[in-house]
Amino acid sequence: MKRTAATAARTAAPRPLTVAPTGAPARRFSGLAFSSRALTLALIAALGVAQAAPIRTIGLAFDVGGVKDGGFNQAAYEGAVRAAKELGLTIKTAQPKKSAEIGKGVTPLVQGGAGLVIGVGYANNEAITASAAAYSGNRFAVVDDLPKGKNAVGLRFREQEGSFLVGYLAGKQSSTGIVGFVGGVDVPVIQKFRAGFAAGVKFACPNCRVVSAFVAKTSAGFNDPKAAALIAAGMTKQGVDIIFPAAGASGQGVVNFIKGQPCLKASSLPAGVKFKSDVFASIGKSAAYKKLCTTASRPLFFIGVDTNQNALGDFDKQAATLNHGLTSMVKRVDNAVYTIVKEYAEDRPWRGGDRSFGLSNGGVSVAIDSYNRALIPAALETSLKKVEQLITDGVIKVPTQ
Repeated sequence: MKRTAATAARTAAPRPLTVAPTGAPARRFSGLAFSSRALTLALIAALGVAQAAPIRTIGLAFDVGGVKDGGFNQAAYEGAVRAAKELGLTIKTAQPKKSAEIGKGVTPLVQGGAGLVIGVGYANNEAITASAAAYSGNRFAVVDDLPKGKNAVGLRFREQEGSFLVGYLAGKQSSTGIVGFVGGVDVPVIQKFRAGFAAGVKFACPNCRVVSAFVAKTSAGFNDPKAAALIAAGMTKQGVDIIFPAAGASGQGVVNFIKGQPCLKASSLPAGVKFKSDVFASIGKSAAYKKLCTTASRPLFFIGVDTNQNALGDFDKQAATLNHGLTSMVKRVDNAVYTIVKEYAEDRPWRGGDRSFGLSNGGVSVAIDSYNRALIPAALETSLKKVEQLITDGVIKVPTQ
């Protein structure tokens, strides 16, 4: 008998028993037919017979940008692959080529045999919610938003906590006291990045100023590097020397701009803005930097987001010279996806609704590695850890908007 999409491809338990969803034809157990799924489950509990294990295929419905976007898609895929290798699972993916196609791969993944489908990014929420209602026997999740349905879960993050920490670093190390934030779209999740970043800057430097801008009004703002580069150029004209883009693939535009213009010159600072410090004076500079930037200048930096993007600031591929990636606010989408896939595959009790990941449970972190080690002195790192503890202890209440 052909199974429905909700129960297709389930792996048999030690004593095979297939349970049909409500309204499907009855199956047979010990030669007797039962028309009620509830009665079947009651017999299972009474006789100690294991239910069929979860479907061993996991579906990932990506956002635009591709699996190697250096952001959400890549992190989600890496988390799923980690779980798949550990538990022997199969992964199927759906990749939209443009914003209008986001979410269209969800139903085909279910119909293709995926028992758990994860929508990567809030733009997949509508499709995930609809499929959760249509396929009650399947499980669903959305990264960065909260879908509806008891069989759906939202993998959401306390981005504001990690953003507070990188804002703290920016406030301590800005040479002008003016830093920038570039959001992909002005939506709640990006507001959490902005609010946490601004609060961290102010905590470290009460007199510092944060300049904010957004790439677009639609999800296209997460995939427009050229527009982000123009925003970065405008910010530096205001004296911004550190820029934090929370804009998906658009963030590469900020990196590209800084690569072409790696410093601020004193002669180009706006009226009323002066260099207040030169904390990176002792770090060696590349030949290209020395050619473009005189002693009357200060380096420009970006702060990576979602994944560890520190390496993107190593423009000359020389570890000993100044890196232009100050740090990265790592949103551990990989950990969240790994967690939910593992819980599903191990057939743990399913709990729909909101799942929150932050500093206290490996959901966000600040990247310090060989690329930016010279940019963050030991004393500053110690202070950073103390601030992190204040957040996890609840002493510092980080705003979300």
